[in-house]
Amino acid sequence: MSRSASADVQARVGAVLEGLVESGEESGLQVAAYLNGELIVDACAGVADRSGGESLRPDTLIHSFSTGKGFTATLVHVLAERGLIDYDTPIAYYWPEFGAHGKERATVRHALTHAVGVPQLPAAITPAELCDWDTMCAIVAEQEPLWEPGSASGYHGWTFGWIIGETVRRITGLTPGEALRTYVAEPLGVSDELFFGLPESELARTAPLVEGNWAAWLEALPPTVPFRQLVVPNRSVWTTAELANRREYLLADVPAGGTTTARAAARMYAALLGEVEGVRLISPERLELVAGVAVDGKDRMLLGRYTKGLGYFLGLPEMAGELMAFGHHGSGGSIAFADRERGLAFAFTRTRLVGGAADTAARLLADEVRSHVS
Repeated sequence: MSRSASADVQARVGAVLEGLVESGEESGLQVAAYLNGELIVDACAGVADRSGGESLRPDTLIHSFSTGKGFTATLVHVLAERGLIDYDTPIAYYWPEFGAHGKERATVRHALTHAVGVPQLPAAITPAELCDWDTMCAIVAEQEPLWEPGSASGYHGWTFGWIIGETVRRITGLTPGEALRTYVAEPLGVSDELFFGLPESELARTAPLVEGNWAAWLEALPPTVPFRQLVVPNRSVWTTAELANRREYLLADVPAGGTTTARAAARMYAALLGEVEGVRLISPERLELVAGVAVDGKDRMLLGRYTKGLGYFLGLPEMAGELMAFGHHGSGGSIAFADRERGLAFAFTRTRLVGGAADTAARLLADEVRSHVS
């Protein structure tokens, strides 16, 4: 893309962002996109605090919930590239305690495809427990699988992070946050913008989240729906602004979620597709493997049909339903993904959490970017 074309798409996306904020439906938004390893969009609009006194900047950190699962999956693939982890090795080989209660055959591949069978949390789980690494790893290791590992896929909304994160810790000797920094963020030059748990020094530049209709959308789910009954079994661990704004939560390593900027998340996906300033995270052959279809069918927790790769969702609406695109979205409307066909990496972060029919901004912005590169 020429410099003038890049400036045009930047201006067009910026105008869309400003329009969304001026409509009153949004608070703070970031969008970034890379094309063939080159940054073509790095735009933001809105405010970074509740008082409206501070403008959102491209380097403002925003907690983006499960968009961070894409960081977790990428970390695993970088470790696999280095020969440190194997997809088909049982998790219990690395983490013996995890093999309890019929999970001894559950593999790293099963964890990446949400097929271990342990999506559930105890009904009375608290935010304090959620933020305690050893407590959560012990809870997850002691769970009995709801199905034979590998026989079905059901979204492991919270447990994905501890299952994979503790496996990474056992292999590397590093906490998940340290491993993400060492193997992914530092090589890409984004160690100050791509996190699981935040360093305390970064809290001041992290924008608080605000509720749109997301909490109400969760409230409207019938209590018997598996996602609400098992994955988020009580209100205190719902993925809402109330939880995300808790200091102890932002500081904790919870690799089911992440705090980032849009440009850091987009840069990571761009480096999965190819080189970004000389850095490529995985080989083309591994890219084909991790971004190909691994699971396709009904998700036992989400109850819809989803296509998944190894740690990523494929063909989401924001990806225009195209299976050549892979990535992960987060509660309240954030998303980051890569489009293999176009050589495009895209990320969208937001401070106002919305869901259901109101969750249209990411698709609108991704379509705008795609229209300039197709």
